Amino acid sequence: MPTHETQPNTYMAPGYDIRLIAPSGYPHAPEAMQRGIARLEAAGHRVDGKEVLDRRVLRFAGTDEQRAADINGLADPARPLPGIALAVRGGYGAHPLLPLLDYERLGTRLRDGTVALVGHSDFTAVQCALFAKAGIVTYGGPMLGADFGAQELDALTWDHFWRTMASEEGEAGWAADAAADLALDGPLWGGNLAMLASLAGSPYFPRIEGGLLFVEDVAEPPYRVERMLYHLLHAGVLGAQKALLVGDFTGYRTAAYDNGYDLDAALDRIAAAAGIPLIRGLPFGHGPTKFTLPFGVPARLAVAGGQATLRFSGHPRPKTP
Repeated sequence: MPTHETQPNTYMAPGYDIRLIAPSGYPHAPEAMQRGIARLEAAGHRVDGKEVLDRRVLRFAGTDEQRAADINGLADPARPLPGIALAVRGGYGAHPLLPLLDYERLGTRLRDGTVALVGHSDFTAVQCALFAKAGIVTYGGPMLGADFGAQELDALTWDHFWRTMASEEGEAGWAADAAADLALDGPLWGGNLAMLASLAGSPYFPRIEGGLLFVEDVAEPPYRVERMLYHLLHAGVLGAQKALLVGDFTGYRTAAYDNGYDLDAALDRIAAAAGIPLIRGLPFGHGPTKFTLPFGVPARLAVAGGQATLRFSGHPRPKTP
């Protein structure tokens, strides 16, 4: 099994200052966190904020106030900005932080797009709130433990992350069938489906129309996936998008009672009800392979010949020290 000394050789990123943030659960696999830090430092990056890994209050990585301070600290003019603020893991815990975030000061300091806030899963709640309240573009992407600290580092995840950080224009391509060729433009946004559905109708949910919405989740059976998507449909969100991009839905089970009703059946039903194109196969979610996708930037989706391609620009590009 490869160790943290094993690195993909496809792309050497410049050295970035990376600050760890822990807005949700405490590290349940400390060895993965240390492996992730070792990989990042071996690649020439500086990692600080390691003290967040030692906090533990109930199931959370600190009190609500401590975890909110990880994010609000990015607005502190007395502290130098990192290039990347990287979530250590998901779990649960972001929702209580949303009223505690200093959106005005965060927007003032981060809206220039030189700091990349990165995470997925529960972090989607923070992404929604930052965009809705302050127009801050963040990234759905790898986290310290599960991704950079995995026993076997996924080459696409690593390579796409650093290329996206350094590039003025980003691109992601994957095999995807569609009923017809597509060429659609709109804001790219999304993340964990449970987080999106739970925030719809709240002041922390962004109002985006004509968008390219990407979704993923873990351990959610098909009927719950359909129910959450129907919630977005009934809330006026899903039908207002140009396309739904389906990422990884992992770790779920079906039962005999489902009688052939699986995830594909649930998605087919939603596509018919929403009346928008649904594109499957996006590498994004709780699996090992994931693209790094900005939340809230202009993008173009093209689907032809069994291949889907996303191109985007205007995403945060962290400065090197």
